[in-house]
Amino acid sequence: MTGPIEARLKELKITLPTPAKAAANYVPYVISGKQVFVAGQVPFNAEGKLDLIGKVGTDFTVEQGQEAARLCGLNILAQVKDACGGDLERIVRCVKLGGFVNCPPEFGDHPAVINGASNLMVDVLGDKGRHARFAVGAPSLPFNVAVEIDAVFEIA
Repeated sequence: MTGPIEARLKELKITLPTPAKAAANYVPYVISGKQVFVAGQVPFNAEGKLDLIGKVGTDFTVEQGQEAARLCGLNILAQVKDACGGDLERIVRCVKLGGFVNCPPEFGDHPAVINGASNLMVDVLGDKGRHARFAVGAPSLPFNVAVEIDAVFEIA
């Protein structure tokens, strides 16, 4: 039987991507006690290719930045699903998101961009998706992606 989180993903027509493997000497997530710490996720699309390469505010609009953040959120959920042995119903709550936006110094809409991931968490997880977060600008990000987001989840 499908649980409420998987049912919600199906209702939203969301298929989680395959969790990305680490690109260097780190792991994609660490479980410590009842928490899963997810390493920074970048906007890999459904085909496993990096999407939205460039700066928000010059190369991309805020709305396109939100799509990059949403893609990061999907990749975060894929990592959490892997950490939970495929059972998203183990999620107690999304505790925190940390959002980095690749942007020029004068850009100030970081929170609006990271809303792409925040909204996804609430859409998929309901109240379990409400979280603390930060949203900051960066002069560059790995692979020149528009957004990178890390996360902390509590699991059962």
